[in-house]
Amino acid sequence: MSDKVKQGLVVVNTGNGKGKSTSAFGVIFRAWGRGFATCVVQFIKAETGQWGEIKAAKKLGIDWFAKGDGFTWTSKDMNETIARAVDGWEVAKEKITSGKYDIIVLDEFTYTLHFKWLDTNEVIAWLKANKPNNVHLIITGRDAPQELIEYADLVTEMKEIKHPFNQGIVAQAGLDF
Repeated sequence: MSDKVKQGLVVVNTGNGKGKSTSAFGVIFRAWGRGFATCVVQFIKAETGQWGEIKAAKKLGIDWFAKGDGFTWTSKDMNETIARAVDGWEVAKEKITSGKYDIIVLDEFTYTLHFKWLDTNEVIAWLKANKPNNVHLIITGRDAPQELIEYADLVTEMKEIKHPFNQGIVAQAGLDF
């Protein structure tokens, strides 16, 4: 880890609009370009997924950990889905305290709190006690709990105004995944 981060911020990208993860990945890309040590832990997308951002991260040498088993509404075993989320949080805690990273993204992490797979107050208490002051943490996902919003230093809500899916247009490679 470098000494580049003067004050580690907690950033939350939430809301029903698109762009929460994309925004976080843009920061990762920008930081990587400046020599920051970066890491992403994904909580919903399947470990087997080969999305464009994962392919790019591998080529760039960005540490990336997909811990989910797919989207929650298609889960065939919710106990397994929850266990993966809990395991993802253990991985995230290790990465946060490792001293190896300047910026860490917890992608789709708000779902673990919203669905109560993890206790929001316990997560915030752990972050207050353990997140190094020189690490930026970016958390993405819909339905960020109010406690997380209050704890964060920067919160952006993505608002859907118009979406191609509502016009019958499917997700586009390179733009959506």
